[in-house]
Amino acid sequence: MSQAAHPTDPTPPGGPGSPRQPTARSSGWVTGGVTFAGVLMVCSGILALLQGIAAVAGDDVYFRIGAYIYKMSLTGWGTIHIVIGALVLVTGVGLLMDMAWARFAGLFLVALSLIAQFLFLPYAPVWSLILMVIDVFVIWALATRQETVR
Repeated sequence: MSQAAHPTDPTPPGGPGSPRQPTARSSGWVTGGVTFAGVLMVCSGILALLQGIAAVAGDDVYFRIGAYIYKMSLTGWGTIHIVIGALVLVTGVGLLMDMAWARFAGLFLVALSLIAQFLFLPYAPVWSLILMVIDVFVIWALATRQETVR
């Protein structure tokens, strides 16, 4: 006796004989990775704001380690970190709210943050490396997310 499909059974998009393809939304770890990336962006934005405020407020907080070709005053670096941090924070909130613009803006801003942290290495080497690793994870999570096919 053959088993007939019940009319209430879900059928795959290609018809009853085709295999069901998982979507990014149905895969929990991908969605969780994007959510985690949004949380990391919010935290990274706040930390960059604080890093920038510390650089602008007092030049005795950071000291340059060794000679470095990319020289800029700490006030300049502080301003850059404040601007990038605020933009990353707002974009992270947008990503958590599932805004369409936030994914592409996040990719651009986090890549910019990665470059800024690289250039800030002589002032805070360990902290800059930690933030660079976080930025790489956020870029990976945002770049590998696939939209749901309907």
